[in-house]
Amino acid sequence: MKKTLKIVLWSVLAIVIVLGGLLGVFIYKVKYGFPVSYETEAPEIKFPADKPVILLFSKTTGFRHGESIEASKPVIADLAKKNNWFVYETEDGGVFNAAQLARFNTVIFNNSTGEVINDEQKRVLEKYVESGGSLIGIHGAGDDSHHWDWYEKNLLGAKFSHHPINPQFQKTAIILDSQADSSIIAGIPKTWNHADEWYVFFENPRNKGFNIQFTINGETINPSGNILFIRDKNYGMGKDHPVAWCKPIANGKTFYTSIGHNEEAWKNENFVKLIENAIKWTIEKK
Repeated sequence: MKKTLKIVLWSVLAIVIVLGGLLGVFIYKVKYGFPVSYETEAPEIKFPADKPVILLFSKTTGFRHGESIEASKPVIADLAKKNNWFVYETEDGGVFNAAQLARFNTVIFNNSTGEVINDEQKRVLEKYVESGGSLIGIHGAGDDSHHWDWYEKNLLGAKFSHHPINPQFQKTAIILDSQADSSIIAGIPKTWNHADEWYVFFENPRNKGFNIQFTINGETINPSGNILFIRDKNYGMGKDHPVAWCKPIANGKTFYTSIGHNEEAWKNENFVKLIENAIKWTIEKK
């Protein structure tokens, strides 16, 4: 009996250690991404002469929102056909060189997570935006796996804290903000409903000079991110909880939305219209 009990206890302990190790690996991947080699060779691209050019960049080294990424591609392709845009879709960071990047009107970090480009490529993207280019971030592009001060300051305006766990997806009303840009919110209702994984940030980007486009009432969701050993993530952003915002950056522009965790977002006509309008806004010269 004692021998059997020992076997059971050791087996339970082994399972706990394995599960703890797997959880640790998962948390590390979400927060830092796994180290990868960076692509540095410039790809061959045939740029059209008569169309705005969009770079849809979907590389991930952290958590991969695979459903959303795959669902986004045909939707953005349809928007490109509708608006006479050229979309270059890639996960190859070699495109972040000064000569080729200058040919793009807008760069979209399409749920890109982790450190997806090297330091030199980051400087190229920074200069591109400040010189008149544009950067759009969708959902996972706003988590804390990027470790890039310029990016956090100029695209997000806030540091990611967590997202709700139980329940992870919550339906609530998305509300037009009073300071919204008319071109970004054109054709979108003042209030619309959607279920998503609502990101919680430590700060409100409104306080950093970003122009808020849409919010949710943070008091209508359960924002707690507590899980297992994490017991200090039970707070939210309060009633004023932005979910889409933008800002002029030097001669360029940035736009970010925390909406878009999974494929359901790309079935929501109001979200798709928001992305379409944001791309149009970034293409327009300041």
